[in-house]
Amino acid sequence: MEKYILALDQGTTSSRAIIFNKSGKIISLKQQEFNQIFPKPGWVEHNPAEIWLSQLTTAKLAMSAANITSENVAAIGITNQRETTVVWDKKTGIPIYNAIVWQDRRTSDIIDNLKQQGLTDIFKHKTGLVLDAYFSGTKLKWILDHVPQSRELAKQGKLAFGTIDTWIIWNLTNKRNHVTDESNASRTLLFNIHTGKWDDELLEILDIPKEILPQIVPSSGIIGEASSGLFGSRIPIAGIAGDQQAATFGNMCIKPGMVKNTYGTGCFLLMNTGEQALESNNNLITTIGWNVNNQRSYCLEGSVFIGGAVTQWIRDGLEFIHDSSEIEKLATSVPDNGGVVFVPAFAGLGAPYWDQYARGSILGLTRGTNKAHITRAALESIAFQVADIVEAMQNDSKVQLNTLRVDGGACKNNFLMQFQADILNTTVERPECLELTALGAAYLAGLAVGFWNSTAELELISTVERRFEPQMKDSMRKELLESWHEGIRRSRHWEKTDER
Repeated sequence: MEKYILALDQGTTSSRAIIFNKSGKIISLKQQEFNQIFPKPGWVEHNPAEIWLSQLTTAKLAMSAANITSENVAAIGITNQRETTVVWDKKTGIPIYNAIVWQDRRTSDIIDNLKQQGLTDIFKHKTGLVLDAYFSGTKLKWILDHVPQSRELAKQGKLAFGTIDTWIIWNLTNKRNHVTDESNASRTLLFNIHTGKWDDELLEILDIPKEILPQIVPSSGIIGEASSGLFGSRIPIAGIAGDQQAATFGNMCIKPGMVKNTYGTGCFLLMNTGEQALESNNNLITTIGWNVNNQRSYCLEGSVFIGGAVTQWIRDGLEFIHDSSEIEKLATSVPDNGGVVFVPAFAGLGAPYWDQYARGSILGLTRGTNKAHITRAALESIAFQVADIVEAMQNDSKVQLNTLRVDGGACKNNFLMQFQADILNTTVERPECLELTALGAAYLAGLAVGFWNSTAELELISTVERRFEPQMKDSMRKELLESWHEGIRRSRHWEKTDER
């Protein structure tokens, strides 16, 4: 009987399920979008029940499309939007509040307060993270502060906290397993990346009861089984990693110095630093990549909050295009950006700026500007933001980037990939399989059950579809970057008038 790996890829705007064969090829893929909830400006929520239902539905549809049963599935690998936070009742399994999404900025005041108390360095040294509303810890604190009796229930062990991997596994295992892996735990502001444990001092600072936290398990290893009631028979759950760590593993950036960028809703650049937790001096974060065979791999990471999401805004907000696939044609209908600079700081700026009060801006408009110029500048903004992180990463690691490995939906855009190679002055490699987040989760699960024997075997099945080589003149690159950085300067601290 032929065996396959089922990867569950729970993202920010949709849930996907992908069946991979032993060659790492996609046998079937199903995707289902779910609602984005915006209760107030800067607030972003999801319905956890809708997330679970969409993920379960896609899993069943993918198996049906591949004409396979649970008997054919060697293991399930799970990858997920990372910092999104859910709290639910352990007895009923019902969330006590909507999931607060990683993009949500409601805890900015909590972050400001922690900074004013001089706690920045404590969090940085222990968690590798900067203090920002992006991460899970302050979202969890907000829920416990605002939902009546929730903190008391948490102390009594009646509530469960989790990132989306934890929520999916809880439901997959019919409430048997309340777990997360180190890659997801390292995004919470509550986890010590050096000891591999929840940190009592940080929990006390944020007033979070330890009883609410999930158990830490390896990224690759059998941690439970999907209930037979879901798929007909039990299936081992054997791989977990946050989406960007999974994409790094899927891109086979498994040696120190290797770098990948995922062009998703946001952009996420990770450099493997091996067994060394390299502390950044340039506002990047240190994160755990994965823990496989009791060996922890660390990464330097820079996050762009609005990457591919700018395409959605061009489509839905400005209505310049009807379908996201049309954006490349519109952007290349003009020879250049016409002097337009687009800073998509809709949710503040991530690395290396970490300015939660920055806001989006379009600069350099003239009477001759049209929608093609703005669209081109929007795509260019993705590459500019990545370039800022690469510069910070090179300064931290003292390693010069030779090749950038890419994945994610927006890397299908040839204009964007060529512009990225040009603005970085380095080679960009696009793989044959662009679903590397799901593939990374599949790899982690497959290694745990012997579906694949080693990472050396995985490297052999990884193939590059196209390489983009830099073609831009140095003078043009310098001019474009100078304009971009001027745009950044003018967009910063917008929400705080006293800092303008």
